[in-house]
Amino acid sequence: MTFSRQLSAEQIQQFQRDGFLILKGFYDLEQDIVPIQRGIHQVIGQVLKRHGLQDKRGPFVPEHFDEGYLDLIKANRSYGGEVYDAIKQIPAFMRLLGIVEHETLLAQVRDDAVPGIAAGGYGIRVDNPGEERFRAPWHQEYPSQLRSLDGVVYWSPLVQVTPELGPVRLCVASHRNGPVPVYTRDPLNPDKTGAYGLILKDEEELVSCYEQVAPLLSPGDLVIIDFLTLHASGHNAGHRSRWSMQFRYFNFNEPVGMRHGWKGSYAAGVNFAQVHPELCLDR
Repeated sequence: MTFSRQLSAEQIQQFQRDGFLILKGFYDLEQDIVPIQRGIHQVIGQVLKRHGLQDKRGPFVPEHFDEGYLDLIKANRSYGGEVYDAIKQIPAFMRLLGIVEHETLLAQVRDDAVPGIAAGGYGIRVDNPGEERFRAPWHQEYPSQLRSLDGVVYWSPLVQVTPELGPVRLCVASHRNGPVPVYTRDPLNPDKTGAYGLILKDEEELVSCYEQVAPLLSPGDLVIIDFLTLHASGHNAGHRSRWSMQFRYFNFNEPVGMRHGWKGSYAAGVNFAQVHPELCLDR
């Protein structure tokens, strides 16, 4: 690890004020990131092999670890789904999930924290150029994760994020106003289901109330995001998929999560509307 485990008082105050905190160079590229990139390169090769497709790629190079992926989904979009499901099982990724530094971060920004890892709340996103179906709209993390009202997303890119690739967008200090009521189905996008189908009440008006930032991060950088901070995936208008990691930790020592038994949400087969009907406008 290249990052000091101890946040400064100013950084803690910034997270509590803004609802997110950017930590440059948090992960060690050679020890933490390159093994995951190598694992993705190997998985792409295995999916090519499984479907009898010729592997025309060169040797693994970290900067081009995803070589061949766009050709794979061009052959059949469902092959990309196989890659997406497989890469979250890469050993190097799982090792990174449980590092003590993640636990330490939560304990520093929450004095009373009893840290937990949100089961089903970790993975590697692959946002393809021009693809909207799986793009995350404006949302808070809590409805799609539950576990605890007090939680933190650890978001880190595996590629250099440029404006064209669509950086994650964050509404500054939006966490202060608590959970936002949602519609559980998007009538304009009926193919979006589960967490992807959640639509914020008065979304456009709501997000316009806040200053927005879209940080251009590099592999090794980390942004930690409060579960109640409004954020969205950017539109990928580039020529490469945007690969990013998400780890989600929560605080067991929080009354709302304790009341519902730290249930998971859609990934755990639980409908958010059944746990929080008061926050669902179409119930």
